[in-house]
Order: sequence, then structure tokens, then C-alpha cells
Amino acid sequence: MVKVKPFCGIRPPKEYASEVASRPYDVLNSVEAKAEASERSLLHIIKPEIDFDPIADEHSDEVYQKAVDNFKLWRERGWLEQDEQEYYYVYAQTMNGRTQYGIAMCCHFEDYLSGAIKKHELTRPDKEEDRMKHVRNQKANIEPVFFTYPDNAEIDAIVESVVKNNEPDYDFTAADGFGHHFWVIRSREQNDRLTELFAQVPALYVADGHHRTAAAARVGEECMKANPSHTGQEEYCYFLAVTFPASQLRIIDYNRVVKDLNGLSKEEFISRVEESFMVEKIGEEIYTPQALHNFSMYLDGEWYSLTAREGTYDDGDPIGVLDVTVLSDLVLDKVLGIEDLRTSKRIDFVGGIRGLGELKQRVDSGEMQVAFALYPVSMQQLIDIADTGNIMPPKTTWFEPKLRSGVVIHSFE
Repeated sequence: MVKVKPFCGIRPPKEYASEVASRPYDVLNSVEAKAEASERSLLHIIKPEIDFDPIADEHSDEVYQKAVDNFKLWRERGWLEQDEQEYYYVYAQTMNGRTQYGIAMCCHFEDYLSGAIKKHELTRPDKEEDRMKHVRNQKANIEPVFFTYPDNAEIDAIVESVVKNNEPDYDFTAADGFGHHFWVIRSREQNDRLTELFAQVPALYVADGHHRTAAAARVGEECMKANPSHTGQEEYCYFLAVTFPASQLRIIDYNRVVKDLNGLSKEEFISRVEESFMVEKIGEEIYTPQALHNFSMYLDGEWYSLTAREGTYDDGDPIGVLDVTVLSDLVLDKVLGIEDLRTSKRIDFVGGIRGLGELKQRVDSGEMQVAFALYPVSMQQLIDIADTGNIMPPKTTWFEPKLRSGVVIHSFE
């Protein structure tokens, strides 16, 4: 069971919402962020290195301090204001005509440490430490993490009631074409009931934002240890998440491009692949994987369908069933000699939001020699892996649309 609560959100006035709200810190490099950031953009707070000329080292002390200064300045200028009461918030996103409805809430750090908030990826200590400095310095969770939970009909009904009976506080379409819609849940009765209902939810699952989740939980633990009067109810115990019912989320493909064929000729490479896959040449027309264990491959100007042969995978194993595992074991490692996806310089990863044309372009340019597209992981596969305490291979899941940063912020100061 999990512990969640409403909070006094810090958020932009309605007229500034679409400008303040930005893409997350980790989907833009510093040059892209500097080009994208308008005057009131939250990018000045989450990527403050862009305020230096030339762009500063994002891990320098002066950059961490600039983030604090900018957060304070945004509030002084009225670009961010704090609600006077604690609320839950509905945050909905629309992509390609489909809308998913999440609830912005505060989650307790002890649920992450105990495993009631479940993860499916490993985190890197250096990235955790970077995010911890931001949370610690700001005494706030500037950017939400992206969680999911098992569907609950009564929670759905409350969200539906809020959306149907109230005008959204924000309703805008970002430059990427994705819609963002936001409601404050002002009914005390609905807020109290949501707290009760989530107390009955068996677990929350990290969908996107493992490093931010780990960092927030570690800062909560730090604050606990520094407070001899700690009760577990302090605001620092809680961090910001937007949590969606699992049935509403879609994971899109996360694909691979490889620089070389490990010394093999094209014919030798295909022959080796045929040991584990049924290979069908498609031709120049882009081929999209059709089902689990079916892959597309782009090589030397042509697309191929690869279907894993019976007995080469284990559908009874939550990791073995994953197509990232099948491809890694049977092609990337066995044929191409890429043993560690985290450290190899011969492989790169391309989010499916870029389309399979991006794979073709990377190969046709000569930068890469072969590309592989995978069938997307399902939400049930993600939940099965988290429930069994397993960890997904690197670069397995890509969630889209991303949460905008700055729609609502949680301060524990």
C-alpha cells in the first residue's frame, strides 16, 4: 500500500502556463535548450547553464546556484505562484488524438525505499547525485516523475467528474503538437477520497524518471536523518509525481543502430542472423515490426523482417520474453560482439518518436551500418518485471508524450 497526499502546488498563472512549461531537462542538450528557452521558460531553472555565455558546465557550483536564483526570481516576478491550499491536480496529455489522464500528487520517499514504488531500470550514481543537488538546493521537486498504477474504477470516476464539470485551469498545445490540460481538484471531499483510495493501491510503478525518483527519495532520507524530531509527516518526506492508470499508457519502440558488422561481410552477417531468425527481404519500403519477436532490420539500402525461431527465447521469463533481450542475446552479442549496451561505443539508441526513417537516415549517411526496430514493450511486461524485482535491459522503454516541466512544482521548504 502506498502513502500519497495533496500539496500546495507552485505553478504559473494561466496566461503564462504555455510559456513557462518546458520540455524535461533530459530531452534537450544545452544548445537546444538555449535556442528553445523564451524569457519565462522553466528551462532557465532546470538547465540554468544556458544563462551563461558561453554555456557553462551544467555540474558547476555556479550553475546549481543559478537554478536557485532563477527559481526565486520566477516567484518574485509572479511567473510562478503557490496555491494557498493543498490539492491534487489532474494533468492530461493528448497525442495523436488520444488523451491520457494523470493525477499530480506527492508520494512518500519511504515507499520507494521499501519497494512499494517499484522500478524497472538501474540508475547511475553520478546522475542521481546531479539530481539530488538540484532537489537539495531548491528544497523543491521542480520536475515531476512519471508513475503508473493498476487501474481503479473509483479513481477514474473522480477524474472524469473533475474533467467534465470544470473548465481546465490550463489548456494548451505545445510546439511539438502535444496537448496539455490541467485541472485543480478543489473539492475537499474528492481530495480526501483520493488519499483514501491510493492508500489501497498495492504499488506504484516508475514509468519514466528513475534518476529523479531515486534522487528525491535520497534527499528525503537525508532530511530525515538530519532531523532528530522527524515524524514522517514532514513535507520533505514527499516528492512530486504525476501518476496514470496503466491501461491509458502506451510504450513506444526504442530502436538500435550499430556502426559495423563486426568484421563480417553482408552475406556472412545475414547467414549468422539466419541461425536464430527467419529472415525475409522486404525491399526499399520501410518495414515495421508486426508482433512480439518480429523485428525489422535495415541494411545496405534494404529492409528485412526477422522473426525469432521457436526455442530461441523464453516467454515464461519476464526478462527473456523481451525483444530487447532476444535481439541483444542473438544478434548484438552473439553475432556483432556487443556485450555491454551501457558502455559500447559501437551502438546507439533511437526513440521510436523519431520514426523508422531516422534509422534509414543514420545508415544511409554512412554513420551506422545496420539498424534494428523492435516491437514495443507492453505495460503488462513492465509491471511483470517490476513485480518480480527484475531490471530491464538498457534503453527498453520510451514513453511519449513527456510531462511538461513547470506545469506544477512541489516545494518542501
